[in-house]
Amino acid sequence: MTSYKIEAGTAQHIGNRPQQNDRAALFTGARAPGYVLAVLSDGVASPAGADQVLHTARQVFDAFKPGDQPGIERLAQLLHEMISETHTVIKMNAVATQAEVHASFVGLVISPHGEAVWAHVGDSRLYRFEHGKCAVRTSDTAYVEHLVGSDRLPPDAARNHRRSKLLLNVLGNSRKEPFVTTGSHTGLAAGDSFLLCSDGLWHFFTDAELAAVTAKATPRQASEMLINKATERSQGKGGNCTMVIVKLVKPAQDGSFAGPR
Repeated sequence: MTSYKIEAGTAQHIGNRPQQNDRAALFTGARAPGYVLAVLSDGVASPAGADQVLHTARQVFDAFKPGDQPGIERLAQLLHEMISETHTVIKMNAVATQAEVHASFVGLVISPHGEAVWAHVGDSRLYRFEHGKCAVRTSDTAYVEHLVGSDRLPPDAARNHRRSKLLLNVLGNSRKEPFVTTGSHTGLAAGDSFLLCSDGLWHFFTDAELAAVTAKATPRQASEMLINKATERSQGKGGNCTMVIVKLVKPAQDGSFAGPR
């Protein structure tokens, strides 16, 4: 029995772009009571890839039957299935339409047993906070190290990897498979929180700033504050800004449970 309730929400702002290419959603498991999935995707050049991420993620999650407590490995496999199936479908669609689309992926599964597992592809990020401090932040460091170790990225290019075209780590790339990084945490408790966001948000904040805002406000209040501040700091040049905030808080006195909202 968990000692927390979940407060969660999604938010978006188009920024100065002509269209919103980001997508974000929260799902509960159709066949997995007590399991929650948060997923966010940044579509490259169009929202088509991000739309496919959410569609496939929901299909895979709806088919998920945990049985007895499945453990960290099974939940990580679930996220890998979402990534692999989305990547395959996007590539198949590209053959039919003669138009290749790409998308990032960041997904988080929270179990009713106090476990959290996440997976990440591309430049969207996941943060895990503990009582107002950043404990984990995904990045492309592991991917850069992988490229250097496999001799696909010269060390000099790695030092300036943001400029390297080799770093196109996305779903839908017909030339290479996505590089997936995963993480997990057990023993979730009230005071823990997660932020999934696109680069239109994280680019304008330090880890400490994101942790502080998430800790002191509800998901809705925090998202409004972050979008307003990102808009201010971008000086009219910000891109699509999208986030999912998941907070674990103390249960109400009457013992009621609050799911995603």
